[in-house]
Amino acid sequence: MQKPGVRLAAVVAALAALSVAASAQMSIPRAPAAGESHLVNLRQLTTEGTQAEAYFSRDGQWITFQSTRGDHPCDQQFVMRTNGTEMRRVSPAGGKTTCGWFLPDGHRLLFGSTHATGDACPPRPDPSKGYVWGLDPFDIYTASTDGTDLRRLTNFGVYTAEGVLSPDGKRIVFTSLKDGDLEIYTMGVDGSDVRRLTRAPGYDGGPWWSPDGTKIVYRAYHPTEAAELKDYQDLLAQRIVRPSRMELWVMNADGSEQRQITHLGGANFGPSWTPDGKAIIFSSNYKNPRGSNFDLYVVSLDGTGLTQITDDEGFDGFPMFSPDGTKLIWGAGRFATSERDVNLFIADWRP
Repeated sequence: MQKPGVRLAAVVAALAALSVAASAQMSIPRAPAAGESHLVNLRQLTTEGTQAEAYFSRDGQWITFQSTRGDHPCDQQFVMRTNGTEMRRVSPAGGKTTCGWFLPDGHRLLFGSTHATGDACPPRPDPSKGYVWGLDPFDIYTASTDGTDLRRLTNFGVYTAEGVLSPDGKRIVFTSLKDGDLEIYTMGVDGSDVRRLTRAPGYDGGPWWSPDGTKIVYRAYHPTEAAELKDYQDLLAQRIVRPSRMELWVMNADGSEQRQITHLGGANFGPSWTPDGKAIIFSSNYKNPRGSNFDLYVVSLDGTGLTQITDDEGFDGFPMFSPDGTKLIWGAGRFATSERDVNLFIADWRP
């Protein structure tokens, strides 16, 4: 007769094997939509919940992303391999997180979290306000990729997030409400030497360093009419923002020479750079600004050469190229089993 301990060990081993097998199957081959000629070998990395802002580690072997899944009702920060395996949560279990990024050694992350204000998820904006984003009280933290050694970098107590590490690993660019408007700042990787880069009334956010670290691309909405500015400021006082009108801008890394790139209308957001630093990839609904069909586009720094990359009827956003420029990762609503699901996709890039 088999001993109970041996039987239990066999069951555990079998379950572990099933877990590994299931994990290995997470990368699901998919066919690109018609017209997506730049995307080859498309794979779906997640199959449940709402994912966003999936960004590569410096060696291109891992990604970090925020996800609402399981028994926690709002976003937590996760890491996993680029084939969809070895997924694990990094952030504290309480509150809500956003905007993760790997530090150079690949063993630590930075991300925004609200957990210092309580374990509960921040309240969602009043739906009567229309399509708005809540400006939750994030501050920026770092943690080891195993979830230990949590360290706080900012202590502003208001929306402070959207952090991206500079290519040399020395500074973080981020967005904050700390001075009463949504502005872009940089700081040392330890949270020191905070410098403000933008000052125009309105929303400046989503900043991203160029590959050589000399420029920053970002999204912006600068109201020009008095009524528009008042509406923006009234919403800001309620800690919400209406993101339906945003264009892409670029500036030098010290905040100088700010200039607008796109004049498309609608919501243009989530910009990052092509590997050669000569163009921007981003998400836009400019073809139907009142709709929810966002696609990915590439545009040159002078605003010319607009090229559509995705052609699916749903949401495509938060694109990033792998460090070697051979792959593209983004979030999309395609193949979703629930209306609210946004999953992560990765594809080989065909220039």
